[in-house]
Parts: sequence; C-alpha cells; structure tokens
Amino acid sequence: MELKNKVTIITGSGSGIGKATAIYLGKKGAKIMLNGRNEDKLKATLQELKSMNIDANYCCAAIDTIEGSEKLIQETLKQYNQLDILITNAGISMRATFESMDSQHFKSVLDANIYGTVYPTKAALSYILENKGSIVFISSLAGLYGLPSASAYSAGKMALTAFIQSLRAELRHKPIHLGIVYVGFTQNDDTKRVLNAKGESVPVAHRPAGMQQTQEQVAENIANLIIKRKHKTVLSTMGKVMSILVKIAPKIVDKVLENSQKKMGKMLE
Repeated sequence: MELKNKVTIITGSGSGIGKATAIYLGKKGAKIMLNGRNEDKLKATLQELKSMNIDANYCCAAIDTIEGSEKLIQETLKQYNQLDILITNAGISMRATFESMDSQHFKSVLDANIYGTVYPTKAALSYILENKGSIVFISSLAGLYGLPSASAYSAGKMALTAFIQSLRAELRHKPIHLGIVYVGFTQNDDTKRVLNAKGESVPVAHRPAGMQQTQEQVAENIANLIIKRKHKTVLSTMGKVMSILVKIAPKIVDKVLENSQKKMGKMLE
C-alpha cells in the first residue's frame, strides 16, 4: 500500500507516538488529520507539520464518545473528501494497583482504551472499506499479558486484540487491512502523564534508556505494518521475547512481573 495522498487520521497525535507517526507518514506523502483533546498541542503540532510541507489539519474531539468520533470523521471528510487510514493511538495509561484504585478511575482508563478505538472505528469503517484502506490499533505489551499496577490499562489493551480478531473474521472477504501494533517501552515526552489511584496525573515510571525505543522507531514500524498490510507487529526485543515466553513459559513471565511489582510497589508507597 502506497502512503502518498492517503488521508490518514491519527488519534492522540498532539504529542508522543501519535505526533511522531503523523510526521513520519506525512513525510511519505500522506495527508494527516491530527486529533486530540488539547487544542493548543494540536495547533503547535499542526504548525510543525506545515513547516515540513506536510498537508495536515486537526480536529479537537474526544473520541471515547460517539459524538466526538462522528465529529472527527465528518471533519476529515469535509476537509479531504476521503478517508483511507485510521490509526487509533489515543488512550490513558495508569500506575496504581487494582486494590488501591477507585472504581470510577478504573472505568475511565478502561473506557478510554476500549471506546477510544471502538467508536472511531465504527464511524470510519464504511469510508475505509470504500477506499480499500487500513485500520490500525495501537496496543501495548500490556495487551499480550496483564502487567502489575496496570490492570485497567491491560484489560483495555487486551480487549483490542479480541476486537480486531472479530473484525478480521467478519470482514475477511472485504478489501480492508486490519492491523495491531504491540508497542514496548518507548521514550516519552517530558509532559507525558499517567493516572494514579486517586485519578491524579503523575509522571511515567522511570525505565532504563536501553530498554526504550524512540518514538521515531515506533512510527516507522507502524508505517511498515500499513505498507505491507501486516496483521500484527510486536515491538522491542523485550516485547518479542515476552510474546514467545507467554506461550511457552508463562510461569517465567509471572516471576518477572512479580519482581517488577515489588519494585513498583516501593515507588507507589
């Protein structure tokens, strides 16, 4: 699949992986519709893309709502009169044990990661089918195995795997590409925040630099998945090893995560 002139929506693209993907695809000739909740971030990212001569617009909308998702799709069609690619990147992460987390905050994380993909996919599906395009879900290693201090996040990301498998079965004879990317530890913007047990925004937990991929590396892998119309991509060496161990030696994964939880517990105290 060629990217040139393909109208591409990337949710959660005001910063981070979403922004890096917008830049990467834009440089390949795609027309980009940015999306997020923070209009100031979207405006700043739009100006950055335009300075690179990338054809781009933005739509400020909450895509974990039906109304927000419909707004995003219709604004894209209004601007470009077509839609070829949807990348559902937006979501909320967390750093809290299930025992300590308020049920409402658990729901917020779960809703953002499930409905933030389901609603825009539903709104965009018929248009992407018409153009034989792609829908790509951005998941996480938490979508392969439940991670400690990330129960709602893990549940949401795992749900995306089941969702895309169902879509593939239903649409297997129709001209559409459905892909999912399991992102590993990635270098974050300094402003990146996650939710704690009280629903407060807190910094992301520190991770050794050697364990992290750059946002540009992730963006390149997302682009390759679309171009080659691959079903899935598991990123990072850790992610690839984990995806194998989950199948053949789950007790080892349990032990590694148990040790990880002990370290995380000290950070959360």
